[in-house]
Amino acid sequence: MANLDVRTALRVPTGEFDLAALDAGARPVGPKDKESAAADLAELAVRLEQLQERLYAEGAGDSPRRVLLVLQGMDTSGKGGVISHVAGLVNPRGLHIASFKKPTQEELRHDFLWRIRAQVPRPGQIGVFDRSHYEDVLIARVESLVPELVWRARYDQISAFERELADQGVRIVKVFLHISPREQAERLRARLEDPAKRWKYNPCDLVARRKWSQYQCAYAEALRRCDTDDAPWYVVPADRKWYRNWAVARLLLETLTDLDPRLPEVDFDPVAELAALSATDTANPG
Repeated sequence: MANLDVRTALRVPTGEFDLAALDAGARPVGPKDKESAAADLAELAVRLEQLQERLYAEGAGDSPRRVLLVLQGMDTSGKGGVISHVAGLVNPRGLHIASFKKPTQEELRHDFLWRIRAQVPRPGQIGVFDRSHYEDVLIARVESLVPELVWRARYDQISAFERELADQGVRIVKVFLHISPREQAERLRARLEDPAKRWKYNPCDLVARRKWSQYQCAYAEALRRCDTDDAPWYVVPADRKWYRNWAVARLLLETLTDLDPRLPEVDFDPVAELAALSATDTANPG
């Protein structure tokens, strides 16, 4: 599957679109079954780790480049699963994960981007946002946490912020995990019926579920208004967990491949250092 262009296949549609018209169980590109996806994912893991190692090495030099993976989606869409199954494929040393929940009192005293800026990955890292600055045009909109004039202004503020990050060397990959209401119901039911999963359940999930159409409208506008070449949005069908994980891994791989990170030049003579190392062996026999 080396020639696939998953970024093109999953890029958010241009212009006006209806999320309900997009099949959350689709497999528009790539493997058509779980077994094929697992086999390809095993190959992806090797390539991802190699590219991440090179990116991390770049950051140890003077390169400002890094990658930021933004994960958004309705409850149970699989943000945690992607972190476990995709981010878990790379070396945690070069990984920075940030989860954005309800703002604290300290965070509310600042601009909505303040807490986001604090979690931007450092050069050489792959950053993962479990929810993000988009909560401030999603939940803030649907739940009327701020006036409409305020949240509408945030689309332009977000795009300006993402352009700023891109200028600083941050390659942004934004993923909307698209789940159907039917599949969400099944996952919520599974959490309630299985004692080992009940800790994942939150009664507030049903509050958002009752406003499904409102959230879908909010997501659609956020995706449309903030999809740019500097910070593209991708819609990943998330009803099939195996396809979801494969697709996000491919998006990350294509992004890193395009970056083509390079190992930094060393400031010493390897031949001379090998000779010096051999001399220490002679000085310390046995």
